[in-house]
Amino acid sequence: MEFCPRITEFMLPRDELLKTAENREAMARVIDRADQAIKTWEVVQTDFLSPPEYLEVQQAFGRLTEIHLVMSGGYPQAERQRIAIARAELPLDPDQVEVAALEIAGNFLFDLATHRDFLGALLGTGIVRDKVGDIIVLGERGAQAIVVPDLVDFLEMNLKQVRSVPVKTQRIELSELKIREPKKKELTTVEASLRLDAIASAGFGMSRNKMTEMISGGDVRVNWKDITNPSHQVKAGDLIAIRGKGRVEVGEVAITKKDRYRVQLTRFV
Repeated sequence: MEFCPRITEFMLPRDELLKTAENREAMARVIDRADQAIKTWEVVQTDFLSPPEYLEVQQAFGRLTEIHLVMSGGYPQAERQRIAIARAELPLDPDQVEVAALEIAGNFLFDLATHRDFLGALLGTGIVRDKVGDIIVLGERGAQAIVVPDLVDFLEMNLKQVRSVPVKTQRIELSELKIREPKKKELTTVEASLRLDAIASAGFGMSRNKMTEMISGGDVRVNWKDITNPSHQVKAGDLIAIRGKGRVEVGEVAITKKDRYRVQLTRFV
């Protein structure tokens, strides 16, 4: 009689993963996809996730040896990313993450559209936010958008206008994305505290009052989380972001002889 080894099916610790999750809905969706990958022995894709969501997923799933995952948003600096998930026995690389690029072309010279306008037009066709990745605004020429491949034909047929401007929507190669490499500027500031408003105003080169208004108004994120408290304490390694103004990374923090904080900052614009 031939011996057949019994394969023990791995079960994801769903309750444990969800118990401490801050982004519970996103985590639950990823767990569902991971379950599918385990059962089917196939590479399974999630929809697009925001940085707080995929960073939490990455940390939680990094403790599991039975499955692995890779992420891609279409280009190296992409903010929103999809995840491909597979059993640990299967090969997996970023090229297996399926994304597509669209050009949304029109003459916006007299009616400039913002990131919000292009996103609103995309969602106005009836699709949900999770199907859309980054949007690269090109000024008077329109924009480029990363989407799930299944929606390319639909959007080519249905996305015809942004604001008052007629547009032509068509698929382009990822290599045609007009990505501007971020420029880095190193600077040092000495502050009485590590309050967000103090560090961010130094990093972005604006007044403390203006920065306080932006933080209170919900325009500032720390490590991709919305922070509305100007007195929030930052630390080395934190990333402070303001849409349209780039990002500031908090580097080494040292105490001066006068008990003030000398902070190394890197601004990406």
